[in-house]
Amino acid sequence: MSRPIPDSPIASKVFPSPNHGERRGVTRPDSIILHYTGMPTGESALAWLCNPVSDVSCHYFVWEDGHVLQLVPEARRAWHAGRGHWAGATDLNSHSVGVEIVNPGHEGNSPDFPAAQIDAVIRLCADICARHAIPPQRVLAHSDIAPSRKRDPGEKFPWDALHRGGVGHWVEPVAIAGGRFFGPGDEGQPVQALQAMLGMYGYGLSITGVYDETTEHVVRAFQRHFRPARVDGIADASTITTLRNLIATR
Repeated sequence: MSRPIPDSPIASKVFPSPNHGERRGVTRPDSIILHYTGMPTGESALAWLCNPVSDVSCHYFVWEDGHVLQLVPEARRAWHAGRGHWAGATDLNSHSVGVEIVNPGHEGNSPDFPAAQIDAVIRLCADICARHAIPPQRVLAHSDIAPSRKRDPGEKFPWDALHRGGVGHWVEPVAIAGGRFFGPGDEGQPVQALQAMLGMYGYGLSITGVYDETTEHVVRAFQRHFRPARVDGIADASTITTLRNLIATR
């Protein structure tokens, strides 16, 4: 019996997970969602993603040394995203390819991602994007699609390095300085405009004109991805101008 061949040549082999199903409402993925494993070791994370009782999985698994495994075929719906929202889509499992990157994350003191690992992520994502015509602005963080629940892959993930490698959407963050800012409890048209811009980019929130908890979570998610020098949920001039620049360069 022949061994299954990975969909991407960047993966060394298939290490199958039973946790997948049919994609719903789409014929191919239109997004990539990046995660950190968030567990003490890669071995424990891989075991969990392949355990039939866990109800979780991903398409690709990237070790610290850049070794890549495929767990679920790209044609199938892996169970990695959970509840979420991006650009009107709510079943992100059906819309995406999920990539788990071995790193203990915030609970493990957020160690740096090794260069070999990031190089593998870049090559893997570039291959997936090319084959499925996935645009740069749809290479996303788990925290982008579920800002109230998730923080991964975190503010230490080098999105700028991915962009230099031809993957993902990025502009240089505007320097943090003084000036007017908006935060929890603020209300009015400027907050409405901020919510509209975040929604225009793809984040899921209602335009209420009230800087509520959901808005704060979305601003934090935006900062983690695009302005990681300070992740505080406050919409300062740096955050707002960086968001405007991203919208202008889509």
